[in-house]
Amino acid sequence: MAQSNIPVSEAYWFLVDKADKKFSRVRDLPCYGRNRYDTYFNKVFKVYTELWKFQQEHRQKLVEAGLRRWEIGEIASRIAQLYYGHYLRTSEASYLSEAYIFYEAILSREYFKDGSLQELNSANKQLRCIARFLIVCLILNRREMVHRLVNQLKMSVDDYKRNFQDADFKEWKQVVQEIVRFLRADTAFMNIRPLRYSLVIDTPPDSLPHVASLEGKRNLKLRDAILSSYHHNEVKFTELTLDVFRMLQCLEWEPSGSFYQTSGTLASGNATSIGQNGGSGPNRMNYLQDIRDQSLEPNPRKAILYHPSVTHFLAVLATICEDLPPDGILLIYLSSSGKGVRTFSLPSTSNATTNSYDMGTSNEMASDAQSTSLPGSPCDAQAFSPCQNKENHENSNAGFLRMGTRGNGGLNCLYPCDLIPFTRRPLFFIVDSDSSQAFKAIHEADKGEPAAILLSPSTLSPSAATIVDSSRHPSGSQFTMFLTAPLQAFCLLLGFSGTNIEMDVYYKAEKLLASSLNDWGSTLATSDTLHPVWAQILSDPFLRRLLLRK
Repeated sequence: MAQSNIPVSEAYWFLVDKADKKFSRVRDLPCYGRNRYDTYFNKVFKVYTELWKFQQEHRQKLVEAGLRRWEIGEIASRIAQLYYGHYLRTSEASYLSEAYIFYEAILSREYFKDGSLQELNSANKQLRCIARFLIVCLILNRREMVHRLVNQLKMSVDDYKRNFQDADFKEWKQVVQEIVRFLRADTAFMNIRPLRYSLVIDTPPDSLPHVASLEGKRNLKLRDAILSSYHHNEVKFTELTLDVFRMLQCLEWEPSGSFYQTSGTLASGNATSIGQNGGSGPNRMNYLQDIRDQSLEPNPRKAILYHPSVTHFLAVLATICEDLPPDGILLIYLSSSGKGVRTFSLPSTSNATTNSYDMGTSNEMASDAQSTSLPGSPCDAQAFSPCQNKENHENSNAGFLRMGTRGNGGLNCLYPCDLIPFTRRPLFFIVDSDSSQAFKAIHEADKGEPAAILLSPSTLSPSAATIVDSSRHPSGSQFTMFLTAPLQAFCLLLGFSGTNIEMDVYYKAEKLLASSLNDWGSTLATSDTLHPVWAQILSDPFLRRLLLRK
């Protein structure tokens, strides 16, 4: 193709066709499965890099041959989609920042602007580009750019309606409504503190206290996570729900702000990528300041499942369990409505399972356990008796999570017993549902690896019930809020927000909370009676933080 006798335009369209075919193959690949599809992505990255360089080097000839600006923008948009897709598969922040670079370049150079006023196809490309860029900016927490894009999206939808009166713009109107509702719920107050693990605010991993009861035992690391949500009319933008959005951030490192030096390659390819001005120079570095400290462990890989069917969820779970590294533990976050089951706590319940009122509130449990455990701590107590185990097993179908429309029986219901076969691998469950207590049945029904389980309350505490009507607060689930932003959640529970709170008092409360959680963590780490399930995960910074906030 590099031969001089091949016309430039013909060589270009050959590359475009080749790139389109490879893009179509990888676009629908699942966003899970460790390293299973890296070869495909390396190939498609390579061909798109070659295409981008080719159009840069022969831009004038291609324009004379009929190349239009929106077609250049389409190439850049495809590359941005590839980077974002690879972020979803790897959780590597550098790919997300690369996607930001491309989307920002597309909009700043207005590749789609002229065509969007005349051609319906170009107008749709412009709107899709803005919507995809919004997702990237939300995850990167670039709120100033988010608000700029929302205004641009509104104006573009108005232009769309005015210029293409015969077209159906209801879908884009719904997209605008979704992002407005999302930002109304995810306020600046909720983001006053980074939800990600910050080395400035949170305890540095190398400073975490040594776990006394871990001697001679394995130390598990959070390597993978499944984040799934299924609620009717929940706050979301496209397929990213508010609760999953918060959990996603909570399982990543906060960018260090250090100046990130990149090799200038696309993935593991050998070609130079686009810069902020369309070139291959170092100008692009300014956008990559927010990469995590490279001395830290990689972010856990996350599979985000929006309204999955039960069979799809179980298929994803099986695949990730099969690929889980030997030192890894899989976090499973399930947020869904369900059929509640009336449960009664047993005085001798093993604390490998906790509910939201266990920690630090139940003096009765400590006396019944007859151990040196702190009240309500995740420490070893008496095991279930065989009779209790049988009762627990019979209750495994008494409650479920609903993953689909009502009226289809068990087809759209996820039962605790569905998850038990996967307890051959280390699992960390977070169940946020009105039927969460039914999932206690997983405990001691495991197939070799006792699971760590955090359960939301089935009902609100009496004090909370006088403040709000439902555990699904307009700003998201209360339980998930307390796991990801505990102080903000407490303020909202009391009726305070960023507009009516004294920030000096807030910061004092934040310091007090951080100090208390660190003390609590140190107490657990030095306890000789800490349950092995918790001991083997307490050294992982992400899981430790979730456990202490519970």
